[in-house]
Amino acid sequence: MFHTGLVGNTEKEGILEDLISRGLFQDSTDKEQLQKRLADGPITLYCGFDPTADSLHLGHLVPLLTLRRFQDAGHRPIALAGGATGMVGDPSGRSEERNLLDQNELSSNVAAVAAQLESFLRFDKESKKEGTDALLVDNREWTSEVSILDFLRDVGKHVTVGTMLAKESVKTRLSSEQGLSFTEFSYMLLQANDFFELHKNYGCEMQIGGSDQWGNITAGIDIIRRRSSETAYGLTVPLVTRSDGAKFGKTSEGTVWLDSKRTLPYELHQYLINIDDRDVEKLLLQLTLVPVLEISELMSEHLKSPEERIAQQRLATEVCRLVHGDEEAEQALLATQGLFGSHSDLENSLESLRGAIPETEIKISELKKGNESLIDVLVLSGLCSSRGDARRTISAGGISVNGVRQPNDAVSLPEDVLVGADCVLIQKGKKNRHLLVMV
Repeated sequence: MFHTGLVGNTEKEGILEDLISRGLFQDSTDKEQLQKRLADGPITLYCGFDPTADSLHLGHLVPLLTLRRFQDAGHRPIALAGGATGMVGDPSGRSEERNLLDQNELSSNVAAVAAQLESFLRFDKESKKEGTDALLVDNREWTSEVSILDFLRDVGKHVTVGTMLAKESVKTRLSSEQGLSFTEFSYMLLQANDFFELHKNYGCEMQIGGSDQWGNITAGIDIIRRRSSETAYGLTVPLVTRSDGAKFGKTSEGTVWLDSKRTLPYELHQYLINIDDRDVEKLLLQLTLVPVLEISELMSEHLKSPEERIAQQRLATEVCRLVHGDEEAEQALLATQGLFGSHSDLENSLESLRGAIPETEIKISELKKGNESLIDVLVLSGLCSSRGDARRTISAGGISVNGVRQPNDAVSLPEDVLVGADCVLIQKGKKNRHLLVMV
């Protein structure tokens, strides 16, 4: 499914100007020459994504959406799922070597990542008619049958060791305590060969990637020049960082994934709602397709009442829509309104919390049997470790039901919440929530 989103302002101005205005232009080969080539007509470009996990994460959105921006501007994107390079592991930007994946895990990851790549780009008939339809490839197609001797003869002879040692990613790892294995050292050759194969077979003239990929990209450009005497181009986008020093796309619970099974749409929405004011404009520019002028106007409104977080709300909604589609984005918004809005918001959106927070199914008849139903569900849900713990927490004023704090002597659920109820929200403190689902 192709997730919809607002098209950026690349039709009114060149794609490079749009990238620059969004803070998405880090390095490139000769800028004037690249500008001229883009002005001459559509270009085929690619970006690679190694399947080191069974999902891409939030940081991958920047290069992935850059492919989309080029497609929206009339160019043809190739998304590469690196089944071959994923077996080796890219040393760029890493202080230690990755764990090597077995073939079954790698194939499973490739399939999962490929499905995510497909959801961001257009493969439809209309795009094909325009010549901008995306292409999805796996570099095992041209790598798996090549012998080591053929690879060394056809690829290795065109790259000097001195050139490889001069790359920043290699120098950094060589000077580290971990060092650099020959396996990782060879990664640059594999990626350079990918660019050559895509150039030869699909007319691909440009590679894009994160700023940590510059050395690998230029190695591919050099291979193409040496083996075919033709010109190729490279462009990198900056790695996303947060002004508070925290790593972007990371929480105390771990990575923010694009797979809804690993990171719920609600959790993605919440992560972005809580982005610092210092970062929200940059992320709107880099992680959404909202036009630059519209973002500028939005930020002007945001600064009038920053406590309302309208910029964060737009960011969270746009990214959820791109990653998960309109329906899931709406559900994530309803869940947020329910949990953090007014009591009436919560009453109207309890059903939307399903899948967003832990839940337990229970028969309403069971809740009406005893006279200590609140104590019972606190233990059943795991919010409290024992009946004694439940009583102490209630006594301290730490329990709410459907957003209403319970009296410190309460032992039963309020009768009115059970009348015609499909769901009941139990909350302990500010962060621990559990949904009772009536069956």
